[in-house]
Amino acid sequence: MQAEIKIGVIGLGYVGLPLARLFATKYPVIGFDINSKRIEELQNGIDNTLEVGSEELKAVLTTAPGDLPGLYCTDDLDILANCNHYIVTVPTPVDRTNRPDLTPLYKSSETVGKVLNKGDIVIYESTVYPGVTEDECLPIVEKVSKLKFNRDFFAGYSPERINPGDRVHTVDNILKVTSGSTPEIGKRVDALYSSVIKAGTHLAPTIKVAEASKVIENSQRDINIAFVNELAKIFNLMGIDTHDVLQAAGTKWNFLPFKPGLVGGHCIGVDPYYLAQKAQEFGYHPGIILEGRRMNDGMGRYISTEIIKLMLRNDLKIKDSKILILGVTFKENCPDVRNTKVIDIVNNLKGYKAKLTIYDPWVSPQEVMTEYDLEVTNTIPNEKFDTIVLAVAHKEFLTISWREMLSQNGVLYDIKSVLKEKVDGRL
Repeated sequence: MQAEIKIGVIGLGYVGLPLARLFATKYPVIGFDINSKRIEELQNGIDNTLEVGSEELKAVLTTAPGDLPGLYCTDDLDILANCNHYIVTVPTPVDRTNRPDLTPLYKSSETVGKVLNKGDIVIYESTVYPGVTEDECLPIVEKVSKLKFNRDFFAGYSPERINPGDRVHTVDNILKVTSGSTPEIGKRVDALYSSVIKAGTHLAPTIKVAEASKVIENSQRDINIAFVNELAKIFNLMGIDTHDVLQAAGTKWNFLPFKPGLVGGHCIGVDPYYLAQKAQEFGYHPGIILEGRRMNDGMGRYISTEIIKLMLRNDLKIKDSKILILGVTFKENCPDVRNTKVIDIVNNLKGYKAKLTIYDPWVSPQEVMTEYDLEVTNTIPNEKFDTIVLAVAHKEFLTISWREMLSQNGVLYDIKSVLKEKVDGRL
């Protein structure tokens, strides 16, 4: 049966590509994406997300789809139709009012419906609130395919656990939660993932349980980070170093090692809103979850205010001051700028009429311009600045001679608290 499995992965971003590459070591895989430029780059062995290395990618690429293990990337629906297992790995963002935007899931479900055949299995990996797979997505698949769910085709859910930029906790080294639309399908989905996931799998009893397990993972982290962010605000008022406090408290074996900071990205800063939305539909107001989101969403403005206070204490003029922002991605050592909260700091400081320079060697300046209408340079500026803000802890930033880049009375604010030398300000 294993030789007959042909997998189609829909969405070749930070989640889909590593998964497709992994499955391609054992099965024929069609990687499908609507971005033709992305397809062309991948077929040439180039992954601009940097999640899969060039040699690693080229090792599984094939020049044409076939019956042997390997990965063929395409935007052609007719080629995708040759599969019998479809895995959906599209993003699940929120809109401007922080309400779940299921549009990518709806469109990918339509795509699956166009190519689905009897006996096929559809597996969703996108992070959602409980019920989205069965109540929102599969009815679309049914309608488009004209096939009956759990009679003509089946489904599963296995939440992604990709950690962008992490070279240790890769997709095959993270235990995978699996589930199926029937007990038998659950076992088949679990067996499929077990065949490539070295860390093992956990078969959840239902799709809704698997969906809920994913959305609370990131909600839990969000709430814990919100707690230490609130601590940072309190201790800053008291003149106490938050990190000294956390280091002392961390000597107890069961103290959780969370640190204050910006909470962005496509998961932690988004997923709690999915759970909150569903809770409210059931008439329950999730106060802790939403308060954690409020706290973390406000950190960009808070940090900006702290930077301005620090500059004023050093007799620095704010208007037309030169400020260097180091890093614009949502986390260190990766090019991912989705939902980065550094943008909040940038926009707030621009409101003071300061002149900002953003330096990030990891990002595509064109992508940042398209996404946020901001200019970014990949080259470290050769000039003096009134203020330097370490916003992201890229490895390149840890060896820069900071003091040589500061003007007289210039200040250095270390948001990530990673610099060993004495700095002027930090969370």
